[in-house]
Amino acid sequence: MSSYHKPIMVEEVLFLLACKDGGIYVDCTTGGGGHVRALLEASSAGGQVIGIDRDKEALGEAEKVLSDYSGRLKLVHSDFKRIGGVLDEAGIDLVDGVLADLGVSSHQLDSADRGFSFLRNGPLDMRMDQSSGEGASQLLKRLSAEEIEHILRIYGEEKFARKIAKAIKSESNIETTLELAGLVERVVPRKFHPKKIHVATRTFQALRIAVNEELIGLDDFISQVMSRLKKGGRIAVISFHSLEDRIVKQAFKKLSKGCICPPDLPYCCCGKKEVARVITRKPVIPSPDECDLNPRARSAKLRVAEKV
Repeated sequence: MSSYHKPIMVEEVLFLLACKDGGIYVDCTTGGGGHVRALLEASSAGGQVIGIDRDKEALGEAEKVLSDYSGRLKLVHSDFKRIGGVLDEAGIDLVDGVLADLGVSSHQLDSADRGFSFLRNGPLDMRMDQSSGEGASQLLKRLSAEEIEHILRIYGEEKFARKIAKAIKSESNIETTLELAGLVERVVPRKFHPKKIHVATRTFQALRIAVNEELIGLDDFISQVMSRLKKGGRIAVISFHSLEDRIVKQAFKKLSKGCICPPDLPYCCCGKKEVARVITRKPVIPSPDECDLNPRARSAKLRVAEKV
C-alpha cells in the first residue's frame, strides 16, 4: 500500500457497510486509495468501485497503486457532493454502499506546497482542488475583518476570532503558512495558548473549511446519497471535528424520522416516511492501537445509516 495516506478504521468501515460480493460501492474521497482497495477486495471479482476526489494528485496516486483493479475501478475528478451527476455519467442508477472520509489526507498535510499545515512553511493555499477556486491567502485579502472573524468563530470555534481577524487585515499581505501561524501566536496571549494543540490549529481549520466549502451542502449530500442507495444499502461517513459530526448526526436523524404530525391528530397528514435506519447510535471511534499507530486518527468518528 502506498504511504500517500493511511486509511482509517478500514475493518470497521467494511463491516458496517456490510460489503458483499458483486456489490457496487462509491468512495467519495479516494485519497491514496486505501479504502478503495479494501472495498474492491471486499466486493470480490464481480464488484465495482467508483472513486471520487477533488484532488487530481490523489487520483493519480490511486490510479498508480490500484492498477491491478482497473477493470473494476472508475476514478472521477469531482466534488463528492455531486455524486448524483457522477453516477448518472457512469450509467449507474443505484449502489450498495457509499463511503465519505471527510478528513484531509496525510499527503496534503505533509506537503508544504499545499498550505494545509502550520508545521511547514509554504504558500497559504489549502485548496483540495488546486485547479479551481481561490486559496486561503486570496480569501483573506478579499474578505473584511468582520467576515474573517465570522469564519474563525463559526468554523474554528476560536475565542480570539476578532483579535486574529483584525490582525490579519492590518497586515499588508499574508502569503505563507508560517506567517499566519506566527501572527496567531503573537495575537493570542501566551496564557491562553492550548497545551495539547498549536494555538493556530483552530484558525487553520476554519480557513480550510471556508476555502473548500466543506460544510456547505453536506446534509444535502447525505440526502442525495440515500436516494441512490439500493434498499438495504448503507452510507458511512467519517468526520474529524464536531461541526461535521453534528451535521451528519442530524442528517441521519432527520432521514430516519417518519411522521412529524402533532401527536393529537387522529391520522397522519404530513405523509413523511422514514427513509433510513441509523446503524450507529453512537459514533464508532478508532481503537487505541490504531491511534497509537496513526495519531491523526484520534479525532475520527464513524457514523452509518441504512436505506429502508
